[in-house]
Amino acid sequence: MTTTLITGANKGLGRETARQLVAAGHTVYIGSRDAGRGRLAAEELGARTVVLDVTDDASVEAAARAIEADGGLDVLINNAGVEGRGAENEVVGAADVTADMMRRTFETNVFGTVRVTHAFLPLLRRSAAPVVVNLSSGLASLARVTDPGTPTHAYPGVAYPASKTAVNMITVQYAKAFPDIRINAVEPGYTKTDLNGNTGVQTVEQGAAIIVRMALLGPDGPTGGFFSAEGPLPW
Repeated sequence: MTTTLITGANKGLGRETARQLVAAGHTVYIGSRDAGRGRLAAEELGARTVVLDVTDDASVEAAARAIEADGGLDVLINNAGVEGRGAENEVVGAADVTADMMRRTFETNVFGTVRVTHAFLPLLRRSAAPVVVNLSSGLASLARVTDPGTPTHAYPGVAYPASKTAVNMITVQYAKAFPDIRINAVEPGYTKTDLNGNTGVQTVEQGAAIIVRMALLGPDGPTGGFFSAEGPLPW
């Protein structure tokens, strides 16, 4: 039985990813800051739940102990993320972004990813087929953001793309350090979720497809890559 933890999974892409992996036979833990919401989501999906705030060391460490006591972990999906929009749900551009805005975004998207990965590495390294999937974004691609011919070029925000570019570097460095673990970054596409004020054009079912595909990798699968549903993406 493959055991999977998905952070920030009580709604949106994380919830749909959990649903698809439960259907694929995984034992899925929904990691949620809100114990009540996490429990409700888990009950509806046939999953388990664990209280997990990716911005809090004690919370992450407690979650790791709980999952270890239940038998261990095979797949970690770092799904928790924030975009950091302004008060009117507007994307904050270069003229208005502040260091505090950057810090809040990085706390979840970057430091949270490192915090959770670090805590669960001992469990993953005991697995016969460990996998880590880091949620990135097409906005993390420097090649695309600097190309006027791509939709990402028009995105004015600073904090979110920068945080996801950092996630890509984290992915590469961890993959090099742990060649026995399949560690990849994925771009789910512009999916309609609370993250972007429900402005996305894809369904959560479509967005979750690449996450699930990479979560199901075997030991001979790729590692240290950046993928969308269409294939590898440029850094």
